[in-house]
Amino acid sequence: MGEGVEKYNRKGVKTSYISTIIGISLVLFVIGLVIAAVLGLDRVQTQSKESLVCDLFFKADQNEADIKQIEQELKTWDEFREVYFVSPDRALETFQEPGQDAEAILAVFEGENPMPPTISFKPKEQHANSEGLEAIRAKLMTDYGDRLEEMNYDESMVENVNLGFKQFVWLIGAVALLLIIVAFAMINNTIRLALYSKRFSIKTMQLVGATSRYIRRPFLWQSIGMGVISGVFGMSLLLVLFYAVNNLVDSIEINLTLFYFLALLGSLLIIGIVISFVSTWLALNKYLRMKLDDLY
Repeated sequence: MGEGVEKYNRKGVKTSYISTIIGISLVLFVIGLVIAAVLGLDRVQTQSKESLVCDLFFKADQNEADIKQIEQELKTWDEFREVYFVSPDRALETFQEPGQDAEAILAVFEGENPMPPTISFKPKEQHANSEGLEAIRAKLMTDYGDRLEEMNYDESMVENVNLGFKQFVWLIGAVALLLIIVAFAMINNTIRLALYSKRFSIKTMQLVGATSRYIRRPFLWQSIGMGVISGVFGMSLLLVLFYAVNNLVDSIEINLTLFYFLALLGSLLIIGIVISFVSTWLALNKYLRMKLDDLY
């Protein structure tokens, strides 16, 4: 009879911990979606910033050879991701609208190409903002002020790229924080129920002289293990979802680089371990402080 009850209790505890791991895994899966969205937005923002194009216009006395020499010098600057010379013919092709005849444009200017030779550059991400571009402008005017007419870029696009993504990140960050709070409350309750069946064992150990640290140790290590397993399961669910989306939806392609994979996996492992560890700690403290009569 006693063995049967003990076996039943062990089975119940095991089932409780399995359900806890499943619960944490599902919560981490949802949190992982939010983190993946943030990482994806960060990648899109980087690409958008580094696709911004700025044009340098030179004074009329500067010929193509002089401008190409400046191009080679600018390629050594750390602020630029790409620097390239734009000939008048290439500038005319960029200027004309689709279907418009270049000869018609030249005819307006009596056969002469009105577009001057220029240099275009794409700044690196950290410089693709109003402050960074103004610093680049000041540096250009200091080094080439006697030859440079102006530096031109779309200020509204620069502002939209930086401000728009910040708003999205704050919104998604708020959603992630809310999910973590809800997840902590749910998981804390689940772990507390899982430890409920061991409350008498905890109190017995305490009564025979075991210290709180000694009693906590196996439970806390178990909580870390649950956090790791849940993080791996949560990441596995995300990978299955990404694979399914890539194969079933033609318009969406999710490319998970090694850096983003490790960042996502590491985030889920840390969140899973922290939530499980803190919840177990709080639940243990409750049972360690309870009197024997209150356990019934």
